Amino acid sequence: MLPPCFIQHQGYAVGEIQAAAVGLHGNAHALLRRHRPEKISWQSTALRAKQKIVSRLISQITITRRASGRYRKQALRAGSLKKIGVGCILIHLCIFMVIESGTPHAAVTHLKTQRVNQMQRAAGIRTKAYDIAGIRRYFRFKQDNVKHPMTPDQNSALHVDFCGMHFQTPLVLLSGCVGFGEEYTRVEGFSNRDVGAVCLKGTTGELRPGNMPHRVYETPGGMLNAIGLQNPGVDSVVNEILPALDFSESRFIANVSGSTIEEYTEVTRKFDDSPIDAIEINISCPNVKEGGVAFGNDPQMSARVVEACRKVTDKPLITKLSPNQTDIQQNARLCIEAGSDAFAVINTLMGMAIDIESRSPVIGNNQGGLSGPAIKPVALLKVHQVYQVCRGHGIPIIGQGGITTASDAIEFLIAGATAVGIGTALFYDPLICPKINKGIADYLQTSEIPTVAELTGTLRLNQPPPRGCGC
Repeated sequence: MLPPCFIQHQGYAVGEIQAAAVGLHGNAHALLRRHRPEKISWQSTALRAKQKIVSRLISQITITRRASGRYRKQALRAGSLKKIGVGCILIHLCIFMVIESGTPHAAVTHLKTQRVNQMQRAAGIRTKAYDIAGIRRYFRFKQDNVKHPMTPDQNSALHVDFCGMHFQTPLVLLSGCVGFGEEYTRVEGFSNRDVGAVCLKGTTGELRPGNMPHRVYETPGGMLNAIGLQNPGVDSVVNEILPALDFSESRFIANVSGSTIEEYTEVTRKFDDSPIDAIEINISCPNVKEGGVAFGNDPQMSARVVEACRKVTDKPLITKLSPNQTDIQQNARLCIEAGSDAFAVINTLMGMAIDIESRSPVIGNNQGGLSGPAIKPVALLKVHQVYQVCRGHGIPIIGQGGITTASDAIEFLIAGATAVGIGTALFYDPLICPKINKGIADYLQTSEIPTVAELTGTLRLNQPPPRGCGC
C-alpha cells in the first residue's frame, strides 16, 4: 500500500507510475485510516488532480526487479530491469494502493469499488494490507511468492465442512495464540493457508489494557497465562484490523468476550456487520453482575449469553466451553437449545504457580489458565463427553488442549472433534501446522480412510469391567 503522503526525499523510491485515474467516488466506506490531504507533499502527477474523488480502478503498472530476485527501491530506478508482471492501482480518497499479480496470484483486472479485505480476496494476496505488493518501510520490496507444501488441491482428504464453512485443513489456530491473525505471518515459512481457520484474539466492547505482569509462566508440560483480554476494543478491530486481513488465506473467526450479557450482545452485533466468517463466544469471562462467577461455569448463564448473541447475528456461533465446571454435557445441551452452532472444547484449566522466595503467586493476577500438553487427557475426555450430546444434532466440535503432534490431533478427531485447535504448540514451533497436516494425511492414507470427516467420532470404547471387581 502506498499512501500518497510520501515525505519528499522518499518520493523517488516508487519511480514513475503512469496511471490514468478514472471514475467518480461512489462509495462512502472508508477502506483504512485516511491521511489528511494537507499532509500530502508528493504524489504522482498523473494522480494529483483526481486523487480525492476516485475510488474505482484504475490502471495497470509494470513491476520490475533485478536478477537477485529481491525488490528494492534502487531497482525501480535502474536501467536494466527484468519485467516480472503487472499490477493494478486502486485509489480511495487519500489511499493509493498497488496490487501485484504474478504466477501464484490471481490476475487483477476487474476490480470494482470494494472494501480492502474483499479486494485482497479477489487478488489472492497473502500479505498484510500495508505490505501489499511487498511495499514496506523505506519502500524496500520483498517478493511474496511462497510455495506451501500442503494445499487443498494437493490433499483434498484434509478438507472439512464446519458449520457450512469450507476449511482447507482441520487445523484451527486458537484465540490468544496468534494475535489478530497477522502476527505469525512475519515468520518465514508460516502461512495461514496451512490451517482451516484462525480465531482472533478475544475482543471486548471497549479497549482493555490487560492484567499486570507477570502474565505468562512456563510449567512442566505447559504454561500458565493471565493476559486479561488485552485488546483495542471491537470498533478498532472491525474498522482497522479486519480490513488488513487477507480473507483468501483462511477463515477468520472473531472471539467475543464481555463482563455482562449486554457487552457480549453489542460486540457480537458489531462483528455481525463485518466480513468475519464466524463468531466464537468466550463464556469463561467473569460475570460482574453475579459476583464475578464465570459465565461458562454455570449452564444457565452460558445459555443466556448464547441466546442473547444468537438474536443479533446469523453468522455461525461457536461456544467455547470451560472445563472448570461440574457438568459440561448439561452446559452443551442448554447452549444448543439457545442457538449454538458449534463448540470449542476446551478452554484452559485454572492454575497457580508460587514463588517460594517471596511466597506470592508468580502470575500478577494470582491465577491463570493452564494450557499445553499437561491438559490433553482432560481435553480429550471433555471432547468425548460433549460429542455424545452433539452427534445427534449435527453440531461440530473444535477439539483443543495440548495438541503438539499429528497423533494428538488424530486422537481428538477420533474422540469426536470435527476440527482441532493448535495454540501453545505454536510458541515453540511456529511451523508446526504443515507437519501436523502431513501426519494426518499420512494416517488417513495408511488407514484407508478417505476424509477427515470419516475419522471423526470413531472411538471404540472398551467394555466396562464387571460390577464388584473394584476399579
